[in-house]
Amino acid sequence: MICDPYQFCPHCSHEMTDRLLELEQKERRVCASCGFIYYDNPTPAAGVIIVQDGRVLLVERKYNPKSGMWTLPAGFVESGEDVATCAVRETKEETNLDVELERIFEVYSAFDDPRAAVILILYVAKQVAGELQCGDDASDARFFDINQLPEKIAFRAHQRALADVRHAVAEGKL
Repeated sequence: MICDPYQFCPHCSHEMTDRLLELEQKERRVCASCGFIYYDNPTPAAGVIIVQDGRVLLVERKYNPKSGMWTLPAGFVESGEDVATCAVRETKEETNLDVELERIFEVYSAFDDPRAAVILILYVAKQVAGELQCGDDASDARFFDINQLPEKIAFRAHQRALADVRHAVAEGKL
């Protein structure tokens, strides 16, 4: 398991154990007393792809994990928050830009973030207001030529997304 927060059942406080569930043919954390099953599901994240004149917007991470490395503007969806709202909020927090979402670009599964397995939903967006400046948990924010990206891109999902962006730009789709 990537994350194992339960040593004891959150419902009845008895010890949790790993058990193979016959129906699912998968090992899960289970409470032998009350039957609670812990499902280690991925955490949703959302972000944007903004391409202007063959250049893509990236932010440099201020904090760990992967401090000093670059990503697309993105972050975890808050409880009760709409995924699209998250993408707009994270972009504003990290870049000071107000954006309008145009369409979903792609969805990526990621397993290299030490905090959680992640499902990353990326939107194509356009800037509608604001001056580009880093904020929140970014130490820098700027546009890079899609063919001259920084060497250190954090997280494989962002690396795959940028390869897909490069391909889409080359085909005139972005």
